[in-house]
Amino acid sequence: QVQLVESGGGLVQPGGSLRLSCAASGSIFSINSMAWYRQAPGQQRELVAMITTGGGANYVDSVKGRFTISRDNAKNTVYLQMNSLKPEDTAVYSCYAEITPRDGPRFPYWGQGTQVTVSS
Repeated sequence: QVQLVESGGGLVQPGGSLRLSCAASGSIFSINSMAWYRQAPGQQRELVAMITTGGGANYVDSVKGRFTISRDNAKNTVYLQMNSLKPEDTAVYSCYAEITPRDGPRFPYWGQGTQVTVSS
């Protein structure tokens, strides 16, 4: 059974930094794209950043220059380094990955979500 497990959320003051991690585990054959989404209260979920297997990354405009997505393919892990955090970054952050299990077709998987709160 494939699952994604996130860690690294919490409370931080404006201007601070956090690093989120998301590790995929289980019977995995390959992982295609990996991404971080976020959803703030009363708002729709939005794509924050996505990274391809080769390391190509895209970001939503509001986080460009502040957030960096990276991945360690050997560890099946994706990271989100968040710097210069703002109150408007407060949301539940969820990781996403397109995974091909050893015994099935490629399928999208989601983590359980981790709360990030930016407040003084």
